Amino acid sequence: MASLAIRVKSRNGQQVLKDLTSESTVGELKMFLSSLTGVSYDSISVLIGFPPKPIDISNNDKKLSEIGLRTGETLIVEEKSKTSSDSAKSGNEKPLENGIASNELVGPCRPGILMKKVVPSDNSCLFTSIGFVLNGNVDTSVHTLMRQIIAMEVASDQDTYNEAMLGKPNAEYCVWIQQPSSWGGAIEVAILSRFYGLEMAVVDTLNAIINRFGEDKNYGQRVFLLFDGVHYDPLYLEQSDGGFQTVFPAEDMDIYNEAEQLAKEAKSSRQFTDLNKFTLRCTVCDTLLKGQVEAQKHAKETMHTSFGEV
Repeated sequence: MASLAIRVKSRNGQQVLKDLTSESTVGELKMFLSSLTGVSYDSISVLIGFPPKPIDISNNDKKLSEIGLRTGETLIVEEKSKTSSDSAKSGNEKPLENGIASNELVGPCRPGILMKKVVPSDNSCLFTSIGFVLNGNVDTSVHTLMRQIIAMEVASDQDTYNEAMLGKPNAEYCVWIQQPSSWGGAIEVAILSRFYGLEMAVVDTLNAIINRFGEDKNYGQRVFLLFDGVHYDPLYLEQSDGGFQTVFPAEDMDIYNEAEQLAKEAKSSRQFTDLNKFTLRCTVCDTLLKGQVEAQKHAKETMHTSFGEV
């Protein structure tokens, strides 16, 4: 019998589980999930679908086919909430929502400094930055999965993602975004914000503003990305005890105001990229181009639309 391929998201990141079949039991599933995520067997809570909804895993003897689990599904694994009395003892701690990884439980921020984590300028900086705020580490391979997620979403809704929005035909865009040399921007941030179920606040140092993606969805969590006009880096709170935090409660306006102040300070000290002066390389013909205007002219004359940072 063919094994199921199930994607698992938890505070430890993302893994693919291929050791079970539709005849495997819920109990076996929980054992594997506990091993993958570090959540104890009796404390596992599983969400499925979009938006994520709890799935009943109370009967350990049920087969996976009976609970509707199929290959290709994504499971979000969380630790069951503590009882109200436990919560009162431990303060204002909450379990992480949607399996997003952070080095601290989401709650009031400890005293610390909002810092930039520099990621490589390899045309996938947006995806690497999002990977860092989700999983707490710099992994330059996460762009492949994120590009696939974006392509699938765009291909599934051709009315919304039409040529006027994308700047190219839907099918052409889906091929383009999956190329490692293609940059991500607002469209891609908006899609990934919905996919991961949290607000993504892009701190724009060029204009000293914060652009919020997912603001209208009332997500419970928020992450911050720094954008200098060309390059993205993630922001994190470096804490006095040596730890750090990348995911914050959406209602925490103190950290939001700190990010806003950072944007203003960066603009005043000119920590942004002048789009008229930065250098690009056409990855098709290796031509070096100065600024956005030259790049646009080159693309119009040659139909080359793939550029890399220099």
